Amino acid sequence: MAELPGRPCPIAASLELVGERWSLLVIREIRLGNTRFTDIVRGTGAPRDRIAARLKALESGGVVERVEYQQNPSRHEYTLTESGRALEPVLDHLLAWGLEHAVRDDDPDRMRYAARCQVGQRPMP
Repeated sequence: MAELPGRPCPIAASLELVGERWSLLVIREIRLGNTRFTDIVRGTGAPRDRIAARLKALESGGVVERVEYQQNPSRHEYTLTESGRALEPVLDHLLAWGLEHAVRDDDPDRMRYAARCQVGQRPMP
């Protein structure tokens, strides 16, 4: 934390690892069961290079783990580590906060947004 600008604290250190725009969305997608690179890209809508960079950063930070599921050709999928799973309540709280404060009450897609983020429900197109 000593290298962080401003007042170093655990919040700043956390944001350094998962505070980039696509990081929590990558974690959301893995949590929803989209564990392969192309599925994560599709689910987030982010450019492929951004997701590749986020996955590398999250892997080096111990939040996700890259696991080979096929050898020839080599193919990988991503799983949440214990550290990544510990972020699940953060995602749940962000979902609730977003519905309360960021998504307008009269937004016709309001409940669709919520359903897309909840584990156990299939994401809507």
